Amino acid sequence: MFDYLIVGSGLFGSIFAYEASKKKLKCLVLEKRSHIGGNCYTENIQKINVHKYGAHIFRTSDENIWHYMKNFCEFNHFINSPIANYKGNIYNLPFNMNTFYQLWGVKTPEEAQKIIQEQSAFIKDKPRNLEEQAISLVGIDIYEKLIKGYTEKQWGRECSQLPASIIRRIPVRYIYDNNYFRDPYQGIPKGGYTLIFEKMLKGCEVIKNVDFIKNRKEFTNKAKKIIFTGPIDSYYDYKFGALEYRSLKFKHKVLNRENFQGVAVVNYTDKEVPYTRTIEHKHFEFLQSPTTVVSEEYPLEWNLEVEPYYPINDEKNQSLYNEYYILSKKEKNVYFGGRLGEYRYYDMQDVVKSALEFCKRELGD
Repeated sequence: MFDYLIVGSGLFGSIFAYEASKKKLKCLVLEKRSHIGGNCYTENIQKINVHKYGAHIFRTSDENIWHYMKNFCEFNHFINSPIANYKGNIYNLPFNMNTFYQLWGVKTPEEAQKIIQEQSAFIKDKPRNLEEQAISLVGIDIYEKLIKGYTEKQWGRECSQLPASIIRRIPVRYIYDNNYFRDPYQGIPKGGYTLIFEKMLKGCEVIKNVDFIKNRKEFTNKAKKIIFTGPIDSYYDYKFGALEYRSLKFKHKVLNRENFQGVAVVNYTDKEVPYTRTIEHKHFEFLQSPTTVVSEEYPLEWNLEVEPYYPINDEKNQSLYNEYYILSKKEKNVYFGGRLGEYRYYDMQDVVKSALEFCKRELGD
């Protein structure tokens, strides 16, 4: 008999497994995929650590979270400075003085602010949707060239039909600074993310290629308690209906050249290019090699047969999630956590924080 059955070997499940194992508790980890690590999984291809489920750049403003993760890896000094490609023209991201100069030839913050104010002046009231929110923040030019096409590909909906909240925290800086994140701690783990999960799960029994939902009867009675990090609605057989997501698919290519795009991430912001971005993985770790691996990231309409990525936290889905949440609180020995278990769009540091808080409640200090 195990103390805990942990469904899913992503960050939430693996952190809990590690902390429980430290207290000499027996953990059985079930993983639906053929590998551990969830969407953070990295695969070594041509001696390049490939982020198989999209770019994962660890960053946080919380010193405690940073030091916690450093128990499992050494971070390099990678700084996320993506660029945007709009119909062959290149612009710096996030939106900053370099971007404004590339668009309008302006050289001072005052000039840039004046243009944005003029272009957004017609929005008088509180923005009602993403389109109005974006224009109110950065004006029409940036919205039409660098936001509209990318966002509509990403979400499969017109910007005027998306909630303003999606883009409310978009970085806009009136300084010459291409550092996408403001967090003081950021980097990529040397050797890739998979090594982190191998260390976290070292003291546990791990079974891969097992779908807990399809094998529920076999595994439920193997442990005193269950930590479930899969989709919360799947645990309840979608009795109230399925929560909605956007999904992604990736095309990974090995190219016989040293350097394909000169940067880790390029966003393609016009609608004519079918993918949203390309990722050249070697740049995450400053690798010199004769070959490179490039991934194209395509937005995908979600259904129950494809991987869920981005929860659609609109009013309808949030109301549906609340029904499942109320149901989950009636469970005595089943706990839900992580991006899918909590139906939240979590960055990695958010998952770490949530997992550590849960560990404290469940396991004590």
